[in-house]
Amino acid sequence: MHRLTHYRLCPRSRSLRLAAGELGLALDAVEQEPWAIGPQFLAVNPAGELPVLEISNGPILCGIYAAAEYICCDLETSGDSHTPPLNLFATDPEDRAEVRRLTDWFHNKLDREVTRELLFEKLYARMKKEGAQGPNPEILRVARTNLKYHLSYISYLSDQRAWLGGDQLSFADLAAAGHISTLDYLGEVSWQDYPIAKAWYQRLKSRPAFRALLEDRVPGMPAIASYPDLDF
Repeated sequence: MHRLTHYRLCPRSRSLRLAAGELGLALDAVEQEPWAIGPQFLAVNPAGELPVLEISNGPILCGIYAAAEYICCDLETSGDSHTPPLNLFATDPEDRAEVRRLTDWFHNKLDREVTRELLFEKLYARMKKEGAQGPNPEILRVARTNLKYHLSYISYLSDQRAWLGGDQLSFADLAAAGHISTLDYLGEVSWQDYPIAKAWYQRLKSRPAFRALLEDRVPGMPAIASYPDLDF
């Protein structure tokens, strides 16, 4: 079985777990705390970032882009018996480019401007054994302001298309959902202000692949009450 090193609230890891679920791909998941990266992990991925996917009798894939495109596009031709039932990176070159653009938008721009900051300030910083600290109000304020922009963009895309990347569900949706589900767990999404984005998220949240994410809990930091609800 393929082995995934991840963290339960890491948005990039979550998007890969969603992709595996959509593809019917079983993963042996092992957790790595992002605030406690050590030499053993760095020996595998010198970048010190999650996720890491070790393919059974195959390569070690470090980072979300390598791992996601491999399981979505390359397992069919790698000798693995798994056959993806859908193409999460699209088949048309222009559609595939758009999926990649949006994946980069969510896993870099949204992460840099919102998710990374809120995760660090609300969770990672206080989980460190040494030097634990409370959240910085100014950083929280800026990240929350930035989140409004990204939710508006998701609303725009959802209003123009069947899914964020086009006519079909794609990895762009899963990348966005990795971040939005993490932010929702932290109670940072004001769904009443973004009904179109909410409708998109409800569709994703109702898919079988999402069930494992809705069961995730962080000791000492419970999810908001509506987090596991499909009708929220």
